[in-house]
Amino acid sequence: MNSHPTQILNVDDNDGARYAKTRILQSAGFEVLEAANGTDALEIVRNTLPALVLLDVKLPDINGIEVCRRIKAESDSSTVLVLQTSAALTGRADKIRGLEGGADNYLAAPIEADELIANVNALLRMRQIQVDLRDSEERFRQLTDNIDDVFWMFSVPAREVVYVSPAYATVWGRSAEALGQQPDDWLAAVHQDDRARMAARWERVAFEAHYDDEFRIAGADGQVRWVRDRVFPVRDARGQVVRVARVTSDITGRREMEALLRAADSNKNQFLATLAHELRNPLSPIRNAAALLGAIGEGAVERQAHARDVITRQVDHLAHLVDDLLDVARISEGKIVLRNEEVEIRGVIAQAIETAAPLINARGHRLSVEQPDHQIWVSGDPVRLAQSVGNLLHNAAKFTPTGGEIHLAVRVTDSARVCISVRDNGIGIAKDNLPRIFGMFTQVEVPPDRAPEGLGIGLSLVSHLLELHGGHLSATSEGIGLGSTFMVDLPLLHVGAGAEDATATQATLESQSGGMRVLLVDDNVDAMEMMGFLLAEMGYEAYTTADANEIEELAARHEPHVIVLDIGLPGVDGYQVARRIKSNPQLAHIRLVAHTGYGSPEDRRRAQEAGFDAHLVKPAELSDLEAALRG
Repeated sequence: MNSHPTQILNVDDNDGARYAKTRILQSAGFEVLEAANGTDALEIVRNTLPALVLLDVKLPDINGIEVCRRIKAESDSSTVLVLQTSAALTGRADKIRGLEGGADNYLAAPIEADELIANVNALLRMRQIQVDLRDSEERFRQLTDNIDDVFWMFSVPAREVVYVSPAYATVWGRSAEALGQQPDDWLAAVHQDDRARMAARWERVAFEAHYDDEFRIAGADGQVRWVRDRVFPVRDARGQVVRVARVTSDITGRREMEALLRAADSNKNQFLATLAHELRNPLSPIRNAAALLGAIGEGAVERQAHARDVITRQVDHLAHLVDDLLDVARISEGKIVLRNEEVEIRGVIAQAIETAAPLINARGHRLSVEQPDHQIWVSGDPVRLAQSVGNLLHNAAKFTPTGGEIHLAVRVTDSARVCISVRDNGIGIAKDNLPRIFGMFTQVEVPPDRAPEGLGIGLSLVSHLLELHGGHLSATSEGIGLGSTFMVDLPLLHVGAGAEDATATQATLESQSGGMRVLLVDDNVDAMEMMGFLLAEMGYEAYTTADANEIEELAARHEPHVIVLDIGLPGVDGYQVARRIKSNPQLAHIRLVAHTGYGSPEDRRRAQEAGFDAHLVKPAELSDLEAALRG
């Protein structure tokens, strides 16, 4: 017997008949409740909701047909099965009246036990199928009502709406009621460039009941959305298509991401091409200048001096490119570290002007500077702030035709902010390009008589550096050929007197070598020998080796004051070499200078921990090299 027997209500005013039917049902494993009149029967149905009511038509208070009607009329009990029985009303018309009153079946007495059980089981099977179907429909509705995709069901070939999920109103911006009245109403929202194609697809859906397409729709708010529309056939038992199911997904986000990825890929390709161009450009003059260094004859000295100037400028340019790339990488990885202190803006401006002055002068520009008389102090990294303003001046000089005007102004706003503006009368920026100029690797269009310059990372780098200072960078331009203005906004610390006046001066390092002995260790023999020659010209005694194993022997022989050591030596760790030297009592006093291509804060920390007294990043400025040698 089932551990949870099905509950049946047996209603009959005849005690003997009621008892007999109850025994038959109980012997078949059913749990049986009893009622002798219609009033009690309705009360039990309301309280227990049995699976089936075995209902005699003739009852003392309420007619059985009326009891059945009331059971079926209540929403809670409408699914309760009713099997009507009668010993008196057994005619054809009686059965029809009972069935039309809502009964699920009608049996005339006398009823054999097996006939009764068979009818009850048949009705219960039918009820189970209905319950399963309702549960399935409810699960389907819960699913479709709670997903962002639009689920549709259409009949074919009429293409009438059978079902559409609530998401239709959200995605399409149109009502489901209008769709029910006019099944093609959804086509009115399809973008005009896609409408004819989708209308043609929809006309053929009865014959080609499967497609997967993407198109645009215009919502009621005017926004254009991209959707992916998939249609699947729904077949009957004979394999005939009787309906089509549709699933429509809003793919606007995916489409926008694809567009961004395509733009990023295009920017990447342009960046790589520009990088190759920018790296090759200095190599040609460097190669030619190197050849001129061996020139002899009349004017050779002047040509050699000019060649040295060319090499210096081009190497500085290459170093600037590499520094920018490294800064971008550090910012992207969150590894850039600001050395914040109180900074007077005039010192920042002076250093920035000094950095950009060679290009400004070379292009014959006129630079005007407007600053308040009082001191303006901000909190930040003076090197990074000067780098940021210098980059803006450099851009202004680069994108302004020869003989142009550049104006730099500093002011304090009423909202306690410092505004530094750089205005030029150069090539300008198209209004539609202004929102994207601070993107990584972005290069705006330039007039056809000008080739693109730079790597497209400068403005992005400046923007990120200023954000790290709590500021931001913005730009305005009236359009192509009408110049540009870039504005730096920083939080004001205070005005007036501060630490000490930050009037910018460029200290000139005077080499006082006094015969200082320097041992150079580097596996790049050309670089090492050139540095050795240069130090010798400056009055130093320079010794060189590319073999780290010779360091101790050469140090004991020549007693150098400084060892300049490349960290990335083949087969040996430069940090270990430094520790080895510092652990040797006879060599521990020697000053160690790391000269390496690794320049991150982590690299500097490791060098300091290994015992290095100074850290230089290749290629080192001459002034930085001399400062590191002398400590």
